[in-house]
Amino acid sequence: MKAIPPVTVAVGSMVTMLPIITDYPILPPVGLLVLLAWRLIRPGYWPVWAGFPLGMIDDMFSGQPFGSAAFLWSVILVTLETFDRTAAVRDYWQDWLLASLSIIFVLICGMLIVDFPGNLLHLDILLPQIVLSILLYPFIARLVGAIDNWRISA
Repeated sequence: MKAIPPVTVAVGSMVTMLPIITDYPILPPVGLLVLLAWRLIRPGYWPVWAGFPLGMIDDMFSGQPFGSAAFLWSVILVTLETFDRTAAVRDYWQDWLLASLSIIFVLICGMLIVDFPGNLLHLDILLPQIVLSILLYPFIARLVGAIDNWRISA
């Protein structure tokens, strides 16, 4: 039962292998969304270093330069851990805001890692992917919550 959260993140990262052909990036980073949902639902479950191996798995499937998601996901988990230590109480809207800011950060930095000078002026291409990812997060959080309830009850 302890392997279910990392396996769900890995399966979420594998969604990018679906044969969807588009001119622009539209598919949300489902692995990142699942990681954020697990981290925000169960704050103490992931160690801070968990972003590195899970990001490496995502890098194998996403086509990004190897190590980019490992670095960015690690930054996100360290930032969320720091926020958890300073914030007294968090609610659903704050979780959604934290997830949204994390999604925006990872997508923009991932695009800039691929080709900084060429993509610096074309960040508007990411807008549909960012909006879709932010709007998909509550569904992923509910799905992860249901999986977590099943995991705890089993």
